[in-house]
Amino acid sequence: MTLFSVISCACIAVVACLVISEGTNASPLVDAHDHTGSLTSRATQAAPHWVIYSDKWVSGENGPPPVNDITGYNVFALSFWLFSGLADQAQEWTMLDSATRSSIKASYASAGISLIVSAFGSTEAPTSQGADPTATANNLAAFVKQYDLDGVDVDYEDFNAMNAQDGSAENWLATFTQALRAQLPQGQYIITHAPVAPWFSPIYKSGAYLKVHQTVGSLIDWVGVIFYNQGVSEYTTCTGLLDTSSNTWPSSAVFQISAAGVPLNKIVIGKPATAADASNGYMDPSTLAGCVNTAKGKGWNAGVMVWQYPDAGTDWIKRVRAMAFPV
Repeated sequence: MTLFSVISCACIAVVACLVISEGTNASPLVDAHDHTGSLTSRATQAAPHWVIYSDKWVSGENGPPPVNDITGYNVFALSFWLFSGLADQAQEWTMLDSATRSSIKASYASAGISLIVSAFGSTEAPTSQGADPTATANNLAAFVKQYDLDGVDVDYEDFNAMNAQDGSAENWLATFTQALRAQLPQGQYIITHAPVAPWFSPIYKSGAYLKVHQTVGSLIDWVGVIFYNQGVSEYTTCTGLLDTSSNTWPSSAVFQISAAGVPLNKIVIGKPATAADASNGYMDPSTLAGCVNTAKGKGWNAGVMVWQYPDAGTDWIKRVRAMAFPV
């Protein structure tokens, strides 16, 4: 096992889904870390961003949860859109009738919550699998428009392509992001990326996400950086998370990423809701709240991303925000 292969994918749970998109077949899937339609309601939000993913099937649910269950968040990400079809909560969204979707969107807009779709996850490796970046972006954008969503989260986890350090991952992501933004104009639709924190380390000689940022960072609204599943002791203290990462993944803490050129207000801190939602990297909400408070005191205000609902909800985010950004 090489140094680069030790990055684990996001929290993994095997799920089976019936893909209902046109021209696709049912297939087993492995998850990754697993408003109305007006332009005004879709306008890109300012920081801080409080993001929660939803991938789990919840007994008795009928679409995204009531807004009272996620008070304190302003982005809800349906996982996952795949170039081979749809899975889980992204699929469930299409199974609702248009009136139900419109009603949910209206309630979310009223509560100030954007509803977006997350793409890929650990199920697919777009670069390694030979997916055309422009065609894939166009298909994803068409889905967003057809189902009245507010944007896209790009959860790219093609570790083989990135670890090859030959530029293939960076070039794919740049072309894909450019094509996606061409279809989903800035200020009208959200486009975010969710890279693992080590991809900002200079240990990647091809540039990894620092290269992606240099090339298309202006087209990306924020990055929900995955500060978990990267090693038993990685990013588990405020110092390691914010100021100085370990020698394994040097220069990949929040303020180190910012020093490398990524705007501080775009670096959203990603954490699992519970220890069971990740292999490692968990911080209890009170400890994370202290880190958030420390970061705010040093000029950071980007927000927090969590994997996933329903393991995190209103209570979790209120505790995380309590010291620095009380709900």
